[in-house]
Amino acid sequence: MAEPEAVVLVHGLWTHGMVMWLMARRIARCGYRTACWSYPSMRSTLTENAQSLARYCASLDAHRVHFVGHSMGGLVVLRMLESPQKFPAGRVVLTGTPYGGSYAARRLARLRWGRALLGRCLPEWLGREQPHPPGQREIGVIAGRVGIGLGRIVAPDLAAPNDGVVAVSETEVPQARDHIVLDVNHTGMLLSRQVVQQACAFIRAGKFLH
Repeated sequence: MAEPEAVVLVHGLWTHGMVMWLMARRIARCGYRTACWSYPSMRSTLTENAQSLARYCASLDAHRVHFVGHSMGGLVVLRMLESPQKFPAGRVVLTGTPYGGSYAARRLARLRWGRALLGRCLPEWLGREQPHPPGQREIGVIAGRVGIGLGRIVAPDLAAPNDGVVAVSETEVPQARDHIVLDVNHTGMLLSRQVVQQACAFIRAGKFLH
């Protein structure tokens, strides 16, 4: 018999699924089966990673599959959901995801070796017109406003408020069900109990705790 609900956590650039472990453990305490999915964030393209995620989701034995994507991980989830393939129903929580583009990434690309550091996945999103989010999915967006992070080194003029890597304005998603800004920086989202509390609230009810 299939498990009723699962939450798949998808990491961002330069990291591995293990960085989502603490968040996954805390979400599991909310009553969900969790899985940290890993992918080659630099070597493979956005489309290739999205296809790999789709294959993984097809193997899950659950009636509802929710997603929590951190940073670029959220873009991989959204790219996968553009596919006509049928997926189990569920909600999507984006944490620090640069849906509207990344000023810091564009600045990094101008530096020597910058394009190599960005890999092949993120530039594919930045180089395309942003699609409308999948209408059949309720999307919640969590942004941070503690501007401490590596993005401020390459982009000291990053628009405020920001989480040190991504500006709050860059996280805005058309047709998102809800959007909340927390006192947390980009990397700190992975460790924040408040982020988990808000993510579980959205997965459960389709809205954050404002």
